[in-house]
Order: sequence, then structure tokens, then C-alpha cells
Amino acid sequence: MDREKVDTFKYVREMNELLKDGGLFLVAEGRDKKPNAMTIGWGFLGTMWAKPVFVTAVRHSRHTYRLMEEAKSWTICVPSKGMAAALEFCGTKSGRDFDKFREMKLTAKKGVGVDAPYIEECPVHIECTTVFKTDMKPGQLEAGIEGEMYKTRDFHMLYFGEVKGVYAAKDAEKLV
Repeated sequence: MDREKVDTFKYVREMNELLKDGGLFLVAEGRDKKPNAMTIGWGFLGTMWAKPVFVTAVRHSRHTYRLMEEAKSWTICVPSKGMAAALEFCGTKSGRDFDKFREMKLTAKKGVGVDAPYIEECPVHIECTTVFKTDMKPGQLEAGIEGEMYKTRDFHMLYFGEVKGVYAAKDAEKLV
């Protein structure tokens, strides 16, 4: 899929809808250079420190957490309409146990401006470099949310990624 650089916020509405309804892909690879895709349902694109930033949350128990800790860059990939099975698989299976790219017949392509790969079958991807991260700890979050979302005490690391570029296939509007 040929890609062109687009305005950072061009697909923010579509991404917010997908986060509510099925998710986006977070793609990272560690020192072993084996890409892994994880489905995310929490995250947002906005402005922080006068820069475009994507914020995502990765639980410490996830395989992707290690990859994010080893990597300086990562991508957010916006799935096309026919990728529900891949979203389900990448959200319920661990990269410790499966090569998700092989299992789901996904193609990892090196980012345009970052080392992290993206999923070629996704019509839009965001390239990020981590500029800040913060470790969630018990007692920091409003008690009702913490009690509901962290019953097992498996907290998240929040990653703030400066957006280095957003790239879209020529016909992305039809695919998202």
C-alpha cells in the first residue's frame, strides 16, 4: 500500500470511534527485532508540550510492556474494516506464545521515520517516539476507577509518544 504523510489529526475522529468499538493496534519490537501487535482500547491523540502526542497504556504483565521498555519508537495502526479477527487475536493472545504477524498473516513494514514497524494491511499508521512515561501506582487514581479497572492490581505504564508522522494509504477514507 503506497502511503502519504497526512495531517496529524486527520483521522482522530475515526480513531476515537475505533477505541470505543474494537480498538487499534500498538506495534513494538524489542532488541530481538521480532514485531508484536497488541490491541489497545485505551489511548488518545492530542497536544502536550506544544507537540502532537499519542498516549497509550500498557499493563506491566503484557509481553508488549517489555518491548516498549526496550524500544524508543512504536506505531499505532488503524485497522481496516475487515480486521476484526486480527484485533480479537492480538487482544487475547500473547506475543510470548504466538507470532501474531504470522498467525494473522499480517505484514510488518519498517516505519518511514522511526525504527518501529507498522502493519501494512492497516490503512493509517502513526509513528511515535517515547518522550515520557509514568508508572501507575496504587492510590494515584480515583478510588472508584481503580477499584473497577484494577481489581487484580495489574497497573499500566502510560507511554507518551511524540508523533513523528501519520501516514495513510491513498484510499484510506474508504477503508477505515
